[in-house]
Amino acid sequence: METARFVETLDAEGQLLADAAERAGTDAKVPTCPGWQVGDLVRHTGMVHRWATAHVAERRMTPNPPGSPPDLDGDVLLTWFREGHRILVDTLASAPPDLECWTFLPAPSALGFWTRRQAHETAVHRVDAESALGTARTPLDPDFATDGIDEILLGFHARTRSQVRTDEPRVLRVRATDRDEALWTVRLTSEPPAAERVTSQADRSVQEADCEVSGTAAELYLALWNRQPFPGVSGDPALAALWQEKSAI
Repeated sequence: METARFVETLDAEGQLLADAAERAGTDAKVPTCPGWQVGDLVRHTGMVHRWATAHVAERRMTPNPPGSPPDLDGDVLLTWFREGHRILVDTLASAPPDLECWTFLPAPSALGFWTRRQAHETAVHRVDAESALGTARTPLDPDFATDGIDEILLGFHARTRSQVRTDEPRVLRVRATDRDEALWTVRLTSEPPAAERVTSQADRSVQEADCEVSGTAAELYLALWNRQPFPGVSGDPALAALWQEKSAI
């Protein structure tokens, strides 16, 4: 996806999050984040937005920890969130393509990293906010969801901190049923998961897996982020269960 599309998605998802939080109320429980209320969700996402803005706007080359959550609630908290979200969107929209600053996942550019990461961060938490309403959630764009699967499998869980590991080598396959060439192989061992996107028809036909999880790109995206169960599981269900038990980030 193009950087501009990530910025547009971040903009839209942040507005949807704030609107859902306002309708639900900041005291409402968040089913997809056990133990959290909507206010916790808004404070967390707003802090992440300000943290990201600081790295981009100040061209920080080393990581700085997020600040403390604000002692705000209700309408004042939502105003604080909307202000920080708008500043983040405007900062990313106006940043130069050759931006240099700290990042923590592989990316073609620092600007590409931050626009992508904040779009996905906000989208997942928008789903959380909508879960507090108990109504149908706003659909995710399939291309965006497919990119998000790439990010979590090839980015987050390639890091040494991933806890999705097995004593014996196993293979988990992730198949999006609504997108061409949306198939991933995740090799699980005692080391961090080794994932790859499978594109050739030959690889598709011969690839074996101990377990396959399948569904639309949007369903898989949310399942991989532990926002819902995997819609389809074939083979050894213990691997799907392992993912949902150990993959928290």
